[in-house]
Amino acid sequence: MTPTTGNLRLPAGNCLSSPMNPHEVIEKTVRNYKDFHNPSLARLLRLSGYDTVEWDAEGAVVRDVRGREFIDCAGGYGVFALGHRHPRIIAAVKGQLDRMPLSSKVFFNKPLGDLASRLSQMTPGDLQYSFFGNSGAEVVEGALKLARLATGKHRILYALNSFHGKTLGALSVSGRDLYREPFEPLVPDCIEVPFGDISALRSAMNGDTAAVILEPIQGEGGIIIPPDDYLPRVKELCVQNGTLLIADEIQTGLGRTGSLFAVDHSRVVPDIMLLAKALGGGVMPIGAFIGTPAVWKAFLPHPLIHTSTFGGNPLACVAALETLDIIVEEDLPGKAALLGEFLMKGLRTVQEEFPDIVAEVRGRGLMIGVELCRERFGGALFPEMVRNGVIGVYTLNNPRVIRFEPPLIVERSQLEICVQAFRTACLKVKDMFIPS
Repeated sequence: MTPTTGNLRLPAGNCLSSPMNPHEVIEKTVRNYKDFHNPSLARLLRLSGYDTVEWDAEGAVVRDVRGREFIDCAGGYGVFALGHRHPRIIAAVKGQLDRMPLSSKVFFNKPLGDLASRLSQMTPGDLQYSFFGNSGAEVVEGALKLARLATGKHRILYALNSFHGKTLGALSVSGRDLYREPFEPLVPDCIEVPFGDISALRSAMNGDTAAVILEPIQGEGGIIIPPDDYLPRVKELCVQNGTLLIADEIQTGLGRTGSLFAVDHSRVVPDIMLLAKALGGGVMPIGAFIGTPAVWKAFLPHPLIHTSTFGGNPLACVAALETLDIIVEEDLPGKAALLGEFLMKGLRTVQEEFPDIVAEVRGRGLMIGVELCRERFGGALFPEMVRNGVIGVYTLNNPRVIRFEPPLIVERSQLEICVQAFRTACLKVKDMFIPS
């Protein structure tokens, strides 16, 4: 029998056995969050309509402990580009698990070497050398260290409303005070400039500027796409000033925006590129920063100056290698471009119907933001979308923007359900907030 989600019917999957008493599982899990993990998060999840326990997942569908199905339009904030539990990645990881899950760190690691070689072939221009960590924030930290070491300079420029992570160094170049102020003083000599404003960047750049770190498209800032000439002009300024360009492709990379990397749209080659999220294929956590030979030579005198105990472990590397093969073989960037047009067209139809609720739909590929006219609308939208079988989330730096970042393997029929669920949610908001 095909499970249903509200009034919407989804394809049946190979659902794992649910526990005998889902209600007890939910109550115990919520209580554990409240008593031992994060009481405020427990409250937020319940208010947002996410008051259940995820149990298993497959493709673009997540199932809860009761067997209800939800199309994952949050996509793990970019993690699940290949969906949940992709069989080829699961098989690769299981094969490596039977051989050697973690590296001894004293011999050569074949999967790490293979992955570094593959990334050198796939990344643009003369990007060649890779260091592997376990998360986006970790590789941001490494890239900032490398930039200072390679240039002998200290100043780092970053963009207003940017998001690069919540560790201390990454937070120092992230542009929202809500996350920064409680932890100040942060790393010194990190200077904020408006995103997309080349004049402001030029004014802030000086002889001590080691690097400019930018997302080609701001994710948590609200899916903000800069002017077409912005990144090329940033690169030109960097070359003129002996400054490195760090492209944070942690969310935009590996097909999400309709090209393999978002910098490809501008034909810009950064000095350092950051990858994470989708790189592990939705199965293993892994991040990488990739640099040019000119930058990487700063590491050569001290091979152990920057290390990671678990970074580049064999399990994560084989997952990443299989991920890269699938992305190329199935042309997932091309699929993302076509499906993104399809989804944006549907969302813009809803915008036209509800102009007092939806201010704008924008994006590139399957990285789409829907900006609401009022922030409070989201509090009513999300529970209604969940009731109709669709998972959505805010962008962290702009709560007025709902993001749609489904897996790149999502089907058109599933996107049609997502649009229908969003329209139903807008009807609910209209009844609640818009006078007749």
